[in-house]
Amino acid sequence: MPPPSFLHRFHGARAGCLITCLLLLGACGGQQQAPAPEVETQTVASPEEGGAVSRAPMPEESVPAPAPVPAPKEKAADWSPVELVSGQAWIDCALDYRRGDGEPLPAPTRENLRQLLEPCVEGDVLRLRWRGKIASDFTTLVERVTRVADALGIGNRVLDLDSTGGQVEDAIRAGDWIGRHHWTLWVREDSLCHSACVFVLAGGDSRMLAGRVGIHRIIRLSSTATNREELNTELQAVYATVRAYLERNGASPLLADVMKTVPNRSLRLLTTDELRVYGLDGNNAAQDDLDRVRLLDKCGDDFMHRRDAWVRAFHERCRDESELHALNSCGLELRRGFGFPDEDCPAESPLAEFNALAEVPADAAEAVVEEAAVQPAAAAVPAATAGDPALLRPGG
Repeated sequence: MPPPSFLHRFHGARAGCLITCLLLLGACGGQQQAPAPEVETQTVASPEEGGAVSRAPMPEESVPAPAPVPAPKEKAADWSPVELVSGQAWIDCALDYRRGDGEPLPAPTRENLRQLLEPCVEGDVLRLRWRGKIASDFTTLVERVTRVADALGIGNRVLDLDSTGGQVEDAIRAGDWIGRHHWTLWVREDSLCHSACVFVLAGGDSRMLAGRVGIHRIIRLSSTATNREELNTELQAVYATVRAYLERNGASPLLADVMKTVPNRSLRLLTTDELRVYGLDGNNAAQDDLDRVRLLDKCGDDFMHRRDAWVRAFHERCRDESELHALNSCGLELRRGFGFPDEDCPAESPLAEFNALAEVPADAAEAVVEEAAVQPAAAAVPAATAGDPALLRPGG
């Protein structure tokens, strides 16, 4: 039999090991039960004052980085005959869609477009209404309308969309073109923007949304895959193109990952908060960065402070409007109280497409601005989640 001193040491060692294990298990259990930190956001008074601002010039030699992708060269105009087989188009020189969509466009020839757009020169604004699929004829239509508008000097362009989607590659080509030529995009309360249409939406300088926006998986109709691994390899290349497109146009590449989770037979309808989180609503973040440097130099600090204040007031006061004309009216009432359109920079003022149209009365504008000033700040925007999706069968 072992001596008592040995037994005491043995049992003491066992007890020490047991206590150590219990402490470790308790620590692990405590870590698992720790609540996840809550995402919190707040309003920034002005991005120039603090924040993450870079002003240093780029060094001539620095850490090696991927070669920048050159901006695509604008191709020569192609006016060969094109039929609009994927949808219907109208052109109007007015922005009040409640009075109609304007004149129907039978074919996007140079002569037809010039005839329909010449009356829009006086108001310096055009509205292109498109109801149909996103395909190559749609992309051609947007390009041709832009070229004629440029030739006539029409600076404000509104694309009024109603589309259940279409070809991803055509949507990306249209979105990049729209982003380089400064279009405002609308989705009215009687319209929708689903599937590939979302990529067109990402390209706009400004997006005004009252209709529903929906997403789902990209469908590979030309796929030769026979199993999930092969299909995933094909889709990875497509989604890489989509992510790069979203990033260069100021939208979140996370949108592509969310799309993957929604079966292509269904739609996930994005909430108002998700549209903002994914960068699909309001001002385009990438264009806003480009404009900020230019506008500070051209229009001055006071202009930028008033412009930023208008954006904040617009989101707090107007974003709950359920109809697009009410959304626009609310913004117009607000902007006059903030001194817009600016005398020196009218074309750079918010909602510049309405500059040549009738304005709201001054007393109404001041009343709305005062109301916006006393309202509490808008609630923090929650992080987008994949939970509780709204699912619908595609409309076609």
